Amino acid sequence: MPDTQLWRLSAQDLARKTRSGDISARDSVDAALARMQAVNPDLNAVVTDLSDAARARANALDTARARGDTPGPLHGVPITIKVNVDQTGCATTNGLPALKDNIAPANAPFIDSLERAGAVVIGRTNTPEFSFRADTDNPLHGRTWNPWGRHISPGGSSGGAGSAVMAGIGALAHGNDIGGSLRFPAAANGAVTVKPGLGRVPAYNPSQTAERGMLAQAMSVQGLIARSAEDLHLAMPSMIAPDPHDPFHAPLPWRGAALDGPIRVALSKDSYGYDLHPDVDAALDAARDALADAGYVVEEVTLPDVYEIGRTGYLAIISEVYALMHQDIAAYGSPEIRGAFDCYFEHFGRIEGTELLQAMAKRTFYARQWALFQQRYPLALTPFQLRPFFAPDRDLEGVEGADEVLGSAFYSYAFNYLGLPAGCVPARLARLPKGPQPIPVQIIAPRWREDLAVDAMAAIETRLGRMCDPLWDHMDRMTSE
Repeated sequence: MPDTQLWRLSAQDLARKTRSGDISARDSVDAALARMQAVNPDLNAVVTDLSDAARARANALDTARARGDTPGPLHGVPITIKVNVDQTGCATTNGLPALKDNIAPANAPFIDSLERAGAVVIGRTNTPEFSFRADTDNPLHGRTWNPWGRHISPGGSSGGAGSAVMAGIGALAHGNDIGGSLRFPAAANGAVTVKPGLGRVPAYNPSQTAERGMLAQAMSVQGLIARSAEDLHLAMPSMIAPDPHDPFHAPLPWRGAALDGPIRVALSKDSYGYDLHPDVDAALDAARDALADAGYVVEEVTLPDVYEIGRTGYLAIISEVYALMHQDIAAYGSPEIRGAFDCYFEHFGRIEGTELLQAMAKRTFYARQWALFQQRYPLALTPFQLRPFFAPDRDLEGVEGADEVLGSAFYSYAFNYLGLPAGCVPARLARLPKGPQPIPVQIIAPRWREDLAVDAMAAIETRLGRMCDPLWDHMDRMTSE
């Protein structure tokens, strides 16, 4: 493979070649940077170009290896970081013009962990204002586009991350998730991710001046978006390294104990009054058959009430957002984001005082239900969304748009409220009138067992294929036309 095509390799393949000396870290990084220069002008996925720093770091890694230092597990693997977390010397903008000069004094802990493992940051990726939309556009950095075409939103809030990694700009992309912000972009772009459970990845921004609300702390997690499930197995052990800045981090190994017997998987197609699109139904069937072929026991059953859990969780978090952030939204948000939040408050409602405290308290009841359920069914296979991904700005089209984007997304934010791991993997490529687009499924795992979700996604991917392969063919065709 020519050096200029190294961007096509998985993180695993890149790391194997750089660690063995078949290629240099500089080769790996140069290929990713060339790909970024070629495709990012059309996508606007990376909004801060760190090419010079990336080349210097790659050179330093090559020098260290040449003198005999043991290369890390991610040696020379190019990655991107979302602009809402701190990276030394870069602006933590969170998509807001008011924060364009908010320069981070130090790295968020997981960045240090990934760099110690040998990863090389090549750029920072886009997010919507306040990182609180399922689409990615803002007045500071502009709109991000989906590499499948402009008929599909890139998702949000880690839309830049999902677009970048699937277009070949870096083998791994950092993102975060408070209600679906890793899984929405993975779903939209055909990537693979696992939303870690609560406390799995140390979370801290050195530039912060106040602590986040309790629900934000309980529901928001840091993670990675990748092109293959096995790349998550490679990279997540480094990302979960402990750091004392997060006093609630759980310092557990990535791999847990093997489970006895074949693993039972609870399949749910419940749509709770919404319509389940035929392509989503077909994706669930394909994932079910793939898991069965891999030796899992898949049974269609009724899950503990995902709709009630999701709606309660979103009502609680949006109420906390109103209490703690509505003044900042009014002062610093664009008319579009202010209108979006007005729709959220109208569609989901808003509670305060005793009602909010009771909703927060009920989280433990729901989590207990799921802990008991997962004694028999360690994994659950569910839709992520009930229909193919929406078009750009659909969430700004009044209450109807907010309902399609978020109201029907209870399978997403229910598991933020529970703090459970939730993976997202494509299981079908739909050929729709507006154009091709990936259709994902979601895998839910027990607390602290992200590895089980990633194993199941790897089994699905092995049998159904990676979505980056048809995407790159599609991008090549679009470029040649």
